[in-house]
Amino acid sequence: MSKKVLVIDDSPFVFKAVSKALEGTDWEVAGHGLDGQLGIEKYIETRADVITLDVTMPVMDGLEAAKKLFEINPKVKIIMLSAMGDETLLNQARTIGIKHFLTKPFQPATLQAKLAEAFE
Repeated sequence: MSKKVLVIDDSPFVFKAVSKALEGTDWEVAGHGLDGQLGIEKYIETRADVITLDVTMPVMDGLEAAKKLFEINPKVKIIMLSAMGDETLLNQARTIGIKHFLTKPFQPATLQAKLAEAFE
């Protein structure tokens, strides 16, 4: 049985990159939220095993979305995807409860390893 990944990112390019990186693995993309609010709705609908979450998005940013996702499920597994390795941002994410981070752009093998780590 495949494990489900939800992509919450305003970039269709990132959605395609994640989808392509998971081809031929035991992971499948369960859905795509183009902003934090839509991502939360998709999570409620799919109950994905792991979420990849962008930081900078319209409507609701990744940090705000993460807070709400942890309210819905305190054990939700989130990988924060960011083009910026900003320490302040990473510290804010850690404070919220995010333990896994990946810098964009990423290599498929790096994403797969991070998903396995987050899922454990």
